[in-house]
Amino acid sequence: MGSDRDEAQPTEPLRELLRAPQGKVDLSTIDPRGTAGYPGKGKKDVDDIVAELAPRLSDLQEQLYAAGRADEPDARSVLVILQGLDTSGKGGVIRHAMGLVDPQGIALRAFKQPTKEELSHHFLWRIRKALPEPGMIGVFDRSQYEDVLAVRVLELVPESEWRPRFEEINAFEAKLIESGTTVIKCFLHISSDEQKERLAERLDRPDKYWKYSPGDIDTRAQWPAYVEAYEEAIEQCNTEAAPWFIVPSDRKWYRNWAVAQLLREHLEAMDLSWPEADFDVETEKKRLAAT
Repeated sequence: MGSDRDEAQPTEPLRELLRAPQGKVDLSTIDPRGTAGYPGKGKKDVDDIVAELAPRLSDLQEQLYAAGRADEPDARSVLVILQGLDTSGKGGVIRHAMGLVDPQGIALRAFKQPTKEELSHHFLWRIRKALPEPGMIGVFDRSQYEDVLAVRVLELVPESEWRPRFEEINAFEAKLIESGTTVIKCFLHISSDEQKERLAERLDRPDKYWKYSPGDIDTRAQWPAYVEAYEEAIEQCNTEAAPWFIVPSDRKWYRNWAVAQLLREHLEAMDLSWPEADFDVETEKKRLAAT
């Protein structure tokens, strides 16, 4: 007898399997090569599994987008936050996971080193300006968390300035969720060995030179400090309303599928529906038939 279960879905929701633990976070205990919840038998199955997932994900995104375009008063939005150490694959996720939906419904923002204007404002100023409108899926390549990560490791501001930001971020995210935005925070978890391999590949291939910066080695030298900073950021901002998901990212194919699946699960939990017509359908059918 066959099963009614969608074979492209994990046996358990990734929202549970990849959710960061409450309390102390020790990234060394989480396998960056893990494949929790993956319904296939390895990389050889991923194309088929993604092909099954993509239509459902696309339909959900279109329902979200339609509600926003119809100016429904309760139209909602989604914000996907991608954080990770260099080479963890934020760009790969954007291409391969977010690429499964209509690009018209995606609002992408990559946060680089703050400009002089941005530095003259509160650290959340540039974040608020980039939030997705109703109906949109916003994707942040880096985010407000840089102001408790990079600034901490590089000692750009004193601890007395960056530490209170944990509470500010939690309050900001709580208000954002209350206003109708679903927040999906993904930490792309890679190992030091995998990062070294990816940096070496960039130096071995002329088509990847553009991805490499000599500063990558300087950042890599601070690996322990960045890991410590990420662990505390996840601990301090792992709220019930906006939990962190730790996505094993040494296997690129798993990472991309996992983020796409997390997006699907969150969209399904929103119980989306198509907007009602704001015109008389039968009248419009008759008018069309008469043309």
